[in-house]
Amino acid sequence: MPDIAAVKAALAAQRIETPSWGYGNSGTRFKVFAQPGVPRDPYEKLDDAAEVHARTGVAPKVSLHIPWDRVDDYAALAAHAKERGLELGAINSNTFQDDDYRLGSVCHPDPKVRRKAVDHLLECVDIMDATGSTDLKLWFADGTNYPGQDDIAGRQERLAESLAEVYARLGDDQRILLEYKLFEPAFYTTDVPDWGTAYAHCLKLGPKAQVVVDTGHHAPGTNIEFIVALLLREGRLGGFDFNSRFYADDDLMAGAADPFQLFRIMHEVIAGGGLDAAAGISFMLDQCHNVEAKVPAVIRSVMNVQEATAKALLVDADALAAARRSGDVLAANAVLMDAYATDVRPLLRELREEQGLDPDPVAATLRSGRLERVAAERVGGAQAGWGA
Repeated sequence: MPDIAAVKAALAAQRIETPSWGYGNSGTRFKVFAQPGVPRDPYEKLDDAAEVHARTGVAPKVSLHIPWDRVDDYAALAAHAKERGLELGAINSNTFQDDDYRLGSVCHPDPKVRRKAVDHLLECVDIMDATGSTDLKLWFADGTNYPGQDDIAGRQERLAESLAEVYARLGDDQRILLEYKLFEPAFYTTDVPDWGTAYAHCLKLGPKAQVVVDTGHHAPGTNIEFIVALLLREGRLGGFDFNSRFYADDDLMAGAADPFQLFRIMHEVIAGGGLDAAAGISFMLDQCHNVEAKVPAVIRSVMNVQEATAKALLVDADALAAARRSGDVLAANAVLMDAYATDVRPLLRELREEQGLDPDPVAATLRSGRLERVAAERVGGAQAGWGA
């Protein structure tokens, strides 16, 4: 049976990275519903992230998105994060919200547009140098909408050349995290549509290039935990973008749509040693909160990841191994289902109390009056958003 003390220790050591854009106004292509108290700049985003970390104890890192989080002095922003008990995490590039990128960015047929895109990626590495960030997270909207629109193989060559230039600029402790997405906004071909394409480019680049698995970026029915296990085995799983989806890339709160899938993913992570800090896997959220309050939604998402992790840590590894050796399919499945059926909320409440935290993080932030206070304070100026 699992050692509860060891389970608690693993949960206390877990780190979940929250997205700066999760605190700003964001939504769908149809409408972004503004909320009172939304941050007006990256500094206020970090203030909100500090509230999430203070309530959960496991969310000290914050991803930035450039240009949404562009400031004049990134060292000052990093210092502000440190004052709030935080550190700046992955730097996310943006090569999809400029008119020049209508036909692509790093895969565009025009070398001038490719140069512009690569220069932006190099700027992001400069920002990493200034903030102390180690991860450059790349997602490309590049692709085509119609057969014959462009040379499919040629676009892969352009992508490889662009990535190679950025890779060469990385410092010794920096890495590229290459994300993939099945479709959208391109609908005929996407230049990095799946884990295999991302993995192939990372292999060619070298050991400082790894794959990011976004849980919303797959075709229906895709076995994401298989992808996780394979990339872990190959040493190329760099991180996750956790969210929930019902149809496509919905970017809903992690664990909201299919908590069993999140549990299965975390089971493979733990089985493959991915929860150890030495594995270097970033557990990030990538979410847009359009109708729900931002800070409570991020806290709830962090808690959902914690609960899935706790259940995965409770899997009886010895009993599972014995069932597998004997070929007892039902017994093996039952071991997983028993762990998943466990109510881990009392365990997590107990852990939080031992850490001096409120056992119910969402209720604590709602009781504190902070949401009402920041709504009154953050009047005037322009609310931060994703630039839609």
